[in-house]
Amino acid sequence: MEPQDFLTFKKMITPTIIHVLFWILAGITIILGLIGIVNGATSNFAGGSQVLGGLVLLFVGPVVVRVYCEILIVLFRMNETLTEIRDSLPKKQEG
Repeated sequence: MEPQDFLTFKKMITPTIIHVLFWILAGITIILGLIGIVNGATSNFAGGSQVLGGLVLLFVGPVVVRVYCEILIVLFRMNETLTEIRDSLPKKQEG
């Protein structure tokens, strides 16, 4: 990657940010799921539903975050592919 590509927005940095964001959000969902399980297990009132909610968040949360991030990545990959196609086409000569 050349510096002018970065400065002229020809190279996107958002896909890299999305990868980092995925790991952060996946970690948050796992931590919140574990907190929900522990709180539900130590609670006397509605503890079973909180444990179940924690389990769902623990296993489904990272999958949902992954799907959302993949959708965002696909949009950027489509842009990169269209740019490559445009660049590979012969230039129209005016005149």
